[in-house]
Amino acid sequence: MSGDSPSEPTRTRTRTRTRTRTRSWTPVRVVVTGLGVKTSAGNDIETAYARLLSAESTAAVAEHLVEAEPEIAVKIACLVPEFDMDPYITRRERRQLDRPTELLLCAAVDAVTDAGEQALADLPPARVGVQIGTGVGGLGTMEATTLDYGARPMTMPVHTVPRAMANSPACRVAMRYGFRGNCTTYSTSCASGTAAIGEAARRIQYGELDAAVAGGVDAAVTTTIMGGFAKMRALSGRGDEPGRASRPFDTDRDGFVMGEGAAVLVLERRDLALARGARIHGEVIGYAANCDAFHIAAPDPEAATAAECMRLAIAAAGLTPADIGHINAHGTSTVLNDHAEATAIDRCFGGQPPPLTAVKGVSGHLIGGSGALEAALALLCAERGVVPPVANTLGSPEADLVDVVIGRGRTIAPGPVLSNSFGFGGQNACLVLTPPT
Repeated sequence: MSGDSPSEPTRTRTRTRTRTRTRSWTPVRVVVTGLGVKTSAGNDIETAYARLLSAESTAAVAEHLVEAEPEIAVKIACLVPEFDMDPYITRRERRQLDRPTELLLCAAVDAVTDAGEQALADLPPARVGVQIGTGVGGLGTMEATTLDYGARPMTMPVHTVPRAMANSPACRVAMRYGFRGNCTTYSTSCASGTAAIGEAARRIQYGELDAAVAGGVDAAVTTTIMGGFAKMRALSGRGDEPGRASRPFDTDRDGFVMGEGAAVLVLERRDLALARGARIHGEVIGYAANCDAFHIAAPDPEAATAAECMRLAIAAAGLTPADIGHINAHGTSTVLNDHAEATAIDRCFGGQPPPLTAVKGVSGHLIGGSGALEAALALLCAERGVVPPVANTLGSPEADLVDVVIGRGRTIAPGPVLSNSFGFGGQNACLVLTPPT
């Protein structure tokens, strides 16, 4: 054996120094060519935009919560109105999908159609990705399955697990169109949709993808989820006046109103979109994400990390805070979150913030879908030079600290918009979007 001979020559490994070549990229510009939404404010982007301008809340009593046994404390929500899904999903497919996946897939179809389905099909399949955010995923499906089949689990439907998977919405979009690029699901609480759009933009900027379907979804108006948030006192208790319950940055705010829905943006390399003559809704020019590392449910009242997230997103866009035309706030209508966000904005903008609006006064809180809906609407507002008023808001110390638009909309010059999302666990994500140039 070789180890028995003391005279065996010792083998030495010579290290050869090799010169490593540093590969550098010039980030490409990323534009938005498709928009699709399924929300309480409307099942298309123009209807949702008009509802936002009206500052009219969509909150109402949810009958399935009224009939729930055992009774839960909060029975109001912002639900997606019924619409015909047959043009989007076959009856057979629907048996395999849960509500979040249905809503996301329908919104994605609208967005891809808006962008030009054939144009995306002409790209190499491995160069088109799907990036979707969700806060609770299929938790509602698991809740219903447990209630219906908990005592006899072997009788549950065969599609139960695929329906409940958090990544099911993203995978279903990829399967529908044959997109074989990076397909990722993000779950960063209420920042999930914003994170999905920002991360998709980065993958395009740095050459991994040519296009991506990106957005967010949640359908969390179920007894267990509503009961859990009610137990935390996170939901508004204005059950007798649901239309006035969601009131971001108002003195009398007492919690958010749960919403449901999906919003999807199609992102593309700008040069490719221009070459095919695509209609461009706008551009994603900045993104940042970080974490408070403070508390699992409450924001850091000092708001230094949230302010830094805004600064990083603005810097990534090559701008200064003074360049931002308006802010689309996270604006949940909770006491702690609205106070922390106002503090963060004040810190970021040095006491000179641009006008601010908040979508949740109209749509409620879509959890993982909120950031995507707000980004889509913020882009339209930025392009059209309008900052909608915040629904139900009359004023507060926070509204005095930042420039909350109250009562009627405000006309501004078209320009960049900062869209904020802040979630449980201290998850912060911010986007900077701008009209097409």
